[in-house]
Parts: sequence; structure tokens; C-alpha cells
Amino acid sequence: MPISLVRELAYDHWANRSTFEKVVALGAAVPDAVRRWMNHIVGTEYTWLARIVGRKSVLSVWPEIELEACGTRLADLPAKWTKTLAEHPPVKLVTYKNTKGESFENSVEDIVLHVVHHGAYHRGQIAAALRAAGHEPPYTDFIHYARSIEKPAAVKPVS
Repeated sequence: MPISLVRELAYDHWANRSTFEKVVALGAAVPDAVRRWMNHIVGTEYTWLARIVGRKSVLSVWPEIELEACGTRLADLPAKWTKTLAEHPPVKLVTYKNTKGESFENSVEDIVLHVVHHGAYHRGQIAAALRAAGHEPPYTDFIHYARSIEKPAAVKPVS
């Protein structure tokens, strides 16, 4: 698999985990929409993984699961993506039906990029909702991940 896809998914997992940790830390103060979006991010990733391997997903795209179950599912995603992508090359075409029953075909690479962008979109909604509720959202920008998380020793501020 191209290193860029591995890197994109590593960023996605880190950003999702950072967001989830913030949600857990806020507890009851978290708006209901934030919990729904977090569940949706997880449910959607499970749905796409299932589509790649030609199975039915164990979660719907909008699952109604408890926070603890969301965290468990979220923690399982990196290993599931690693296994799935080791068995299905980026150029493989995947035929699937969307939630409306319409048939489509996309490459595994397109699916991975969609999953990462989809997660970023909903993390943006989560950040906006947290700010509106008076909370500071986690800093999940890709550039922060690249310079501070992924390669902290390689990047130095310019004075």
C-alpha cells in the first residue's frame, strides 16, 4: 500500500482518538450531536471496511451505541484497516451499494481517502459544537499531527 495512505489513516486514527478523548473528558457536558457525530465517524469506517471485503457491516452508518462501545470500536479500527489493506490493494475496485441502495464502484484508495476526509468533516462539526457549548476542542489539524505527533524530533520552530 502506498505510504501516503498509511500516513493518512494514521492521522485519521490519531485525530479520531484525540476527539474521542475530549468527548470522554467532558462527560455529561458534551452536546448530544457531538456523541452522534462521533458514533457516525466510527459507524461509517466500519461500513467502508465491510464494503471493501464484501460483507455486511456490524454497525450502521449512524449507530446508536454507548460511549464506551464507541471507544472500543474506535480502538479496534487501526488493526482492522491494517488487515484489510494488507489483503486488498489500493487499485482494487470495490462494488457496493450505498445506504439508498444505489450501486457504485470505487478503488480502495478512493475509499480510504473518502474515510479520512469524511472524518475530518465531522470532526470539524464536533469542534464547532464544542466551541458553541463553551469548550475548547482538541487540535486535530493534519499539520499539527505531522510536526508534533508523527515526527516531533524532526521539526523545529524557526526563530
